[in-house]
Amino acid sequence: MMRRLTLAVVVASTLQAQDTTRYTVDAVQYATIPFRVSGLIAGADTSRRLEISMAVWLVRGGGRNILIDAGFHRQRFVERWKPNDFVTPAEAVRRAGVAPEQITDIVVTHVHWDHADGIDLFRNARVWIQEDEYSYYVTPTGTVKERGIEPEVATMLHDLESQGRLRLIAGDAKEFLPGITAYTGGRHTFQSQYVGVRTAAGTVVIASDNLYLYENLDRRAPIAQTFDSTANLRAQDRMRTIASDVRLIVPGHDPAVFQRFARPGERVARIK
Repeated sequence: MMRRLTLAVVVASTLQAQDTTRYTVDAVQYATIPFRVSGLIAGADTSRRLEISMAVWLVRGGGRNILIDAGFHRQRFVERWKPNDFVTPAEAVRRAGVAPEQITDIVVTHVHWDHADGIDLFRNARVWIQEDEYSYYVTPTGTVKERGIEPEVATMLHDLESQGRLRLIAGDAKEFLPGITAYTGGRHTFQSQYVGVRTAAGTVVIASDNLYLYENLDRRAPIAQTFDSTANLRAQDRMRTIASDVRLIVPGHDPAVFQRFARPGERVARIK
């Protein structure tokens, strides 16, 4: 099973030269949560608070409707974190113009609950994750192998493997779909990834939690939750070389995304 899934990535990579799709990228907000900035930026003032954005990224083009991350929806997370203005990621995506069943692919940047819990809302999607991330956190029987993943997420990923819907990306700088490339090294989790997307405006980098806020990038400050702060800074520097313009680097939880890219509005921001 593992070999078959990894080969699926190789096959996809061989098609990229024949496909010049330019995608659109929308940040789609489904909630906000009050949060300590010191939990986002290493060394930040512990008294600072920020209403962080909870979002997924909707990538459309070439007959595909792709989500980068899937958010969360289970009631225990809603009760624990008490998000404001919460709708499920599926409803947020629907409001952005795509029915949940029309999502063709989900790219999981890392296994944390607020990025992977919503996978099961999109029942027709293939799911892409780094091979080393999956094998580090999930046992061969679908239970939790290492701290950092919720039991429900481990079970979902394992079930997707059994169904043939899981696709494992084998390493760094892999173009796993035409015009969409996965990069490793951010080290938010064991093998978290960030994604470069080819658009009409150039390459957009969806950093997810490898870069929490614009402030991380502006101050060259590592994220507070990382396996390796030095590696995280290297990844931030690399994002600048991958993106066609620094303004096209999109952090994972900054509400300012919806101010810098204010259109079309209604909690949807077109990155361009």
